Amino acid sequence: NSSRQDALLPAVEKGTIVFIGATTENPFHYVNGALLSRSTLFQLESLTQAHSLAAMRRALGDADKGLGYMQLQVDEAALDHIASMANGDIRRALNALELAALTTPPLADGTIHVTLEVAEESIRRPIVKADESTQYDVLSAFHKSIRGSSDAALFWFLYAVEKLGMDPMTFLRRLIAASSEDIGLANPQAMVQAVSALEAYRNNGWPEAKLNIAQAILFAVESPKSNAVYTAISRAMSAMDDIKSAEVPLHLRDAHYKGSEKLGHVGYQYPHNYPNHYVKQQYLPDSIADRTFYQATEQGNESKIRQNQQWRDSQS
Repeated sequence: NSSRQDALLPAVEKGTIVFIGATTENPFHYVNGALLSRSTLFQLESLTQAHSLAAMRRALGDADKGLGYMQLQVDEAALDHIASMANGDIRRALNALELAALTTPPLADGTIHVTLEVAEESIRRPIVKADESTQYDVLSAFHKSIRGSSDAALFWFLYAVEKLGMDPMTFLRRLIAASSEDIGLANPQAMVQAVSALEAYRNNGWPEAKLNIAQAILFAVESPKSNAVYTAISRAMSAMDDIKSAEVPLHLRDAHYKGSEKLGHVGYQYPHNYPNHYVKQQYLPDSIADRTFYQATEQGNESKIRQNQQWRDSQS
């Protein structure tokens, strides 16, 4: 944990100890920055199918620590299958090979023949590594695929749920976020589809809601893209930082009570009394009165919104 890592810092800085650590997780997520900055980081790559094959062949030839004491005949197809299913996990490959050897009846001459069929019974499903860092990466790929209008988003969703065992709700939340962040008013129906998929999942569960969620994902993928809502929030937040406090213009203040006129709460122009239900007036504090936050793009429905904005800007 963080406090224990902090306790190592003085000893590492003084050279009292030689710090050597290993983790299967992303060190940038779990190791303190101060400790990382004082360390040299080495990334070890995952073992491959070739490594598993080499380990199994070594085990077959080792009579003391392996299976060399047995009279084994193992087909290459069987070894290839085990190595493929183990996906770099050598312990799992060796366990599967041992299981195949011990559970296969010997032939008349005492030979134990491990065929592809035997290997398939010994290890049926491929192992998939899915630490927390991998899950974040897959979720990131899902979101960026939606933003990039790629149906790869559907692949990453199904891969994460079916292979990695991730919760569909995690992707539904991200889909709802992407519907505003990357689509917004260019196609507001994307949000409706995403929320409807969420309700379908809550009501029907998995895998019954698979089609509903896939439909919402593909709808988002094929929707015109715009980040205008996201940038509008950024501009509004920036305006908040630029002023110490925001005073509501007098004509916008509450005027429903007797005496409000004496306080200067007058001058509000009711838009519905004007042509096209619009009249130009100030809605922001004086110091940021000319700021514009939402700037519609020409994507999808926003093209019409952009025309409306341009018309309003032209009014005196």
